[in-house]
Amino acid sequence: MVKAIVGANWGDEGKGKITDMLAEESDIIVRFQGGSNAGHTIINDYGKFALHILPSGVFYNHTTSVIGNGVALNIQNLVDEIDSLVKQGVPQPKILVSDRAQILMPYHVLFDQYEEERLGGKSFGSTKSGIAPFYSDKYAKIGFQVNELFEDEAVLKEKVYQVLETKNVLVEHLYHKAPIDPEEIFQELLKYREMIRPFVCDVSVFLRDAIKEGKKILLEGQLGSLKDPDFGIYPMVTSSSTLASYGAIGAGIPGYEIKDVVTVVKAYSSAVGAGEFVSEIFGDEADQLRRRGGDGGEFGATTGRPRRMGWFDAVASRYGCRMQGATEVALTVLDVLGYLDELPICVGYEIDGEVTRDFPATPQLKKAKPVYTTLPGWKTEIRGITKYEDLPENCRNYIEFIEKELEVPITMVSNGPGRHEIIHRQSSLNR
Repeated sequence: MVKAIVGANWGDEGKGKITDMLAEESDIIVRFQGGSNAGHTIINDYGKFALHILPSGVFYNHTTSVIGNGVALNIQNLVDEIDSLVKQGVPQPKILVSDRAQILMPYHVLFDQYEEERLGGKSFGSTKSGIAPFYSDKYAKIGFQVNELFEDEAVLKEKVYQVLETKNVLVEHLYHKAPIDPEEIFQELLKYREMIRPFVCDVSVFLRDAIKEGKKILLEGQLGSLKDPDFGIYPMVTSSSTLASYGAIGAGIPGYEIKDVVTVVKAYSSAVGAGEFVSEIFGDEADQLRRRGGDGGEFGATTGRPRRMGWFDAVASRYGCRMQGATEVALTVLDVLGYLDELPICVGYEIDGEVTRDFPATPQLKKAKPVYTTLPGWKTEIRGITKYEDLPENCRNYIEFIEKELEVPITMVSNGPGRHEIIHRQSSLNR
């Protein structure tokens, strides 16, 4: 059986913890898109970790972690991340990398940095990890698949020189930087070949056989619905599809094999990077929520940037769940809200004097003002509670109000950062 775990919003929903927990009962965990540009924070018996490119199931001996063909593969980052885990006492994880995955090249990072610098105040808020240049090259058909590392060296070298002939025109005349040496890039690829060799396989065949054998497969998405290049807050989005449907393509399996889509929704809103964010809050109100949020505060797992904060946005979250095809929801970081007297929930957007419950395209989103409903807070610590009925009444009311707004059953409620600080519940929602 194949299950996908994805985010409903801007990313940073707490998918890492939920993936880590679900991986316990999975055989294979697959990263199917994105690269080292975002991270998942994991807290378990080994300690606290920020994963960037490895799937969040790498902490279990019984699992195989797979880098799918849809991933922007930074080979150096992957090897460094594996080494870092092992040095911290984590058993050597079983890793497979698709031979069709494309390689994030050193010059992709440079182009990302150069372009953000050129754009100045009109930049996209990139993590400068090379993701947009990588996917640009992939679809312009001038990228490098892993399998090309193992073909004729002369052919590989010729391609590097051809690609960099074009790239250096931009480097010198648009960005006014020193040209990139193609020989250095070629030698780097030869190093990558030896680094990645132990992990390479035909992942689509591996997963086909695993499905036939009845293995439990978990597809792990990066970021969330609102960062999808088609359905997100374009152009302030990422460069690969963040939707569960793409999981089939990015892993190399038929779409009909995905039977369950667990969509992670945060009990309040947060975002890293630029873009529209209707329920955003500022000043002391935001600072207090940021300091209390997550484990050690709301800061990007990859960038360390302070996250932008906001109240729960039912309009964006319902849309995010719909675009993911959510079959169930995991609601995270609920414990953070125990200090508040009351809890605003954005239930609509006012645009040009009219209120809508539907999430619009970016030009309309820019004009949207939040319409709030306020619920009373529960004013108590809920960490340590393991049964849903033991939660304070106002806390349960908050969960059930959100569930009705989402129109998807909330089956898991996270009330702490630890792996097993989770409450499983039976939803009364009729679907």
